[in-house]
Amino acid sequence: MNDELKTPGLARRMACWRYEGMLMFGVVFIAGYLFGTLSETRNAMDNRHALQAFLFVVFGIYFVWLWAKGQTLAMKTWNIRVVDRAGQPITQSRALLRYVLSWLWFLPALAAVAPFELSAPESLLILTGWVLVWAILSRFHPDGQFWHDALAGTRLVSAPHVAPKIR
Repeated sequence: MNDELKTPGLARRMACWRYEGMLMFGVVFIAGYLFGTLSETRNAMDNRHALQAFLFVVFGIYFVWLWAKGQTLAMKTWNIRVVDRAGQPITQSRALLRYVLSWLWFLPALAAVAPFELSAPESLLILTGWVLVWAILSRFHPDGQFWHDALAGTRLVSAPHVAPKIR
């Protein structure tokens, strides 16, 4: 396989995924503060569905914009880049499709627990189990890609570290 299109290992991709999740706390904090201020929400449970929809849009803007540029901050840290099947940068429309399909990491588990009144630890266990299953399913893809990437026509590749030029 072409070294430029080499798929990063699963452990590295999952480390990047976890780091991305930590960085999203900052995005959620700023977006939540903005939403709360603009909507004059005083209680966290008020307007929660509107807040969830707002965060869905904010996350979409964040990921689509950065994926269309090739990398998020977490991906830069872990030297991973998102490209199309041919190894070219992805368009914003493809990045949007990838964003929508990336919710396969969560939606099946959330849909499975929704009809039941499970405790938070039980729901978290099911969600964590699904995330692990979804990650392991990449082992069954011919190139080791996550399945939402395969469906979106994208792929994660190793991005060589480029040292900054010192003048």
